[in-house]
Amino acid sequence: MRVGFLVEQLLAPVPGGTGRYSAELATALARRAAPGDGVVGWCAARRGVDAAGLPGVLGPLRLGLPRRALAAAWSRGVGPAPTGVDVIHAPTLLLPPAGGTAGRVTGSVVETLRGSGRSGTSDRSESVRSESVRSESVRSGDRPAGGPARPPLAAWAAHSVAPALGDALDRRRPRPKLVVTIHDAVPWTHPETLTPHGARWHRLMGERAARHADAVIVPTLAVAAEVARHLPIPPERLHAIGEGVAEAVVRVPADADARAARLGLPPPGGYLLTLATLEPRKGLDTALAALRRPDDPGLPLVHVGAAGWGGLDVRTEAARHGLDGSRVRTLGRISDEDLAVVLSRAGVLLAPSRSEGFGLPVVEAMAHGVPVVISDAPALVEVAGDAALVAGVGDAAALSSAVARIVGDSDLRGRLSDAGRTRAQAFTWNAAAEATWALYRRVGGSPAVSVAADGRA
Repeated sequence: MRVGFLVEQLLAPVPGGTGRYSAELATALARRAAPGDGVVGWCAARRGVDAAGLPGVLGPLRLGLPRRALAAAWSRGVGPAPTGVDVIHAPTLLLPPAGGTAGRVTGSVVETLRGSGRSGTSDRSESVRSESVRSESVRSGDRPAGGPARPPLAAWAAHSVAPALGDALDRRRPRPKLVVTIHDAVPWTHPETLTPHGARWHRLMGERAARHADAVIVPTLAVAAEVARHLPIPPERLHAIGEGVAEAVVRVPADADARAARLGLPPPGGYLLTLATLEPRKGLDTALAALRRPDDPGLPLVHVGAAGWGGLDVRTEAARHGLDGSRVRTLGRISDEDLAVVLSRAGVLLAPSRSEGFGLPVVEAMAHGVPVVISDAPALVEVAGDAALVAGVGDAAALSSAVARIVGDSDLRGRLSDAGRTRAQAFTWNAAAEATWALYRRVGGSPAVSVAADGRA
């Protein structure tokens, strides 16, 4: 079975949690593939896509439109799509049209884009010339995604990774099955935490997924229930498959002390941590308000995460809550190695989100034995189980009280640390990949293949 995996999110300005999901799942899928199976990455037409190259994943191959034009086309149900594969997996709601091809961009597509005047994002669409625009060919000797020349197809076939990719433009091949991951129900349940355009676009693409996807993956049962309330997806097409903890953020590097000094971290256990893209639904305002409560234990707050939308700035928000620079430090977007150091030395992780689909930082912190306080957003409660303390969404007093309990009670810290480590072991990318391969086979009509723990079929 050949899977075309869309890796476009890895090239987004802020890949975020969905970028992490895309990279970790695609890599694990390649790692857990049975003999004869393979994963091929696909992305929009552009130069310099090395960041979307993943271990064991072929490509990435390029579709026939740049990102903005591709998003515009797909939001209208037209445009190019991966071919020569049995299953297409869209790990975000940027999903291709049913029956699209990776070859010529037809005049109807060009006219659709010209008439729209808008792209699939908040930016204006890139211009599309009227003459034919073709995708990256997968014929022998071509250069996928602008990188070095790939081995000829005969070599690929010899390795049983992605046999017969040369028939990528063979129109006789049946339409690939479409699998889409919907990470959360925020566009329906909390649209005010997105831009108006973003909320509309996600709802539109969610409705398209409900109509055309052969299977929809969600990360938790909580999201499955929320999605089912808002989209007409039959239960047999809705599948909850959990996420995992990346090895790179669990393995503490040997130079941890030097990294901690460079980052300006307080002593181990001496700070609170928030880990999220800066956007309204992540609840940073609640975390900052908690630092002003009478029972606040006085630990500084370290924030890790790239700027998102909404104009949020950690220092500005801290000042608005009456906090000086000594109480709040922001590190922005950092490497996985640095993140492992920051996580391993945190005293408490705070996850006060208004809504979540899974909550990767929760299990990442738990894997390090760091106590966690979450909001009562349903997905966070499901993922954390009984291994975290819970405060109501937006309840700064409850959040501060929970932190004070952890800081002041060594027995509680120990229990949460042990419970968290155990809970984190339930979430692995290998398990997610195996469940996803089983789903591919179910929708693609291929026989199940049993894969042992060591990866052998």
